Amino acid sequence: MSGALPSAASLYRRVWRVIPPGEWAAFSDDIEAILTLKRERNAVILAHNYQTPEIFHCIADIVGDSLALARKAMTVEAKVIVLAGVHFMAETAKLLNPDKVVLIPDLGAGCSLADSITAQDVRLMRQRYPGVPIVTYVNTSAEVKAESDICCTSGNAKAVVESLGVPRVIMLPDEYLAHNIAAQTDVEIIAWKGHCEVHERFTPADIRELRENHPGVTVLAHPECPPDVVAEADFSGSTAAMSDYVERQKPPRVVLMTECSMSDNVALAHPDVEFIRPCNLCPHMKRITLANIRMALEQNHHVVTIEPGIAGRARLAVERMLAI
Repeated sequence: MSGALPSAASLYRRVWRVIPPGEWAAFSDDIEAILTLKRERNAVILAHNYQTPEIFHCIADIVGDSLALARKAMTVEAKVIVLAGVHFMAETAKLLNPDKVVLIPDLGAGCSLADSITAQDVRLMRQRYPGVPIVTYVNTSAEVKAESDICCTSGNAKAVVESLGVPRVIMLPDEYLAHNIAAQTDVEIIAWKGHCEVHERFTPADIRELRENHPGVTVLAHPECPPDVVAEADFSGSTAAMSDYVERQKPPRVVLMTECSMSDNVALAHPDVEFIRPCNLCPHMKRITLANIRMALEQNHHVVTIEPGIAGRARLAVERMLAI
């Protein structure tokens, strides 16, 4: 990395509308230390859209949804990658960068979807439905990916399913994503019973109440939401697709039915759009903080490792997805 480090004041100008000065004062020392550590260690920080603004807008080098992070991870030249997100994302970065050091700031940053299925479960599904391809959401462990034929994200799930050219597929582990994609394709989809603990809490009644209290609001829903929530929304798509929708359509008033830090991050790019925030927090994403990012870089904490045999098969499933 080259060039002068940005000042804390210049970074605060990016986020002042969502972070009060008192909070910023508590962040600035860690931010300056992280910027210096990134240069000293030749490190980059990849941050998911659900990270808080001081991480997403001030220290991250690459930001996006799961698909964008997976694609961009392949182009990283730095020696060290810090994944500001949950564990399966760090594993995916490691799969695509086997010779780099990948750090996750908190090993407890898990995922209810990833926890809903095991490699043994996938093997049993393959026995129950012989010959049916298995499409696995990236929100899964490397062990589960290794038992799959191909991965997908919420942004490319329909394209992945239809790319296989078969009448029926198994889609794991998100039941709601599977049902929402099934409504868009003629391919029969066999679903698992996994749910995202953030998105499963949204209801159609929530949307009706939002419309009543905020006339004219445009409702965007993530496809991990239940199908009846997606049916009530004006648009459904991945976090990247929701952000693109706001960029293209510029609705005067909008609500994103997803993790609430997403609204803060998108709002900063669109000061003329009013964001209504129904706040469902992901407790796993919120385990990632400036303090533990700094500690990971200072002490090489929480290096991500994957058993070689598993890594090879899991990487193939991810690379098949990225080729579509």
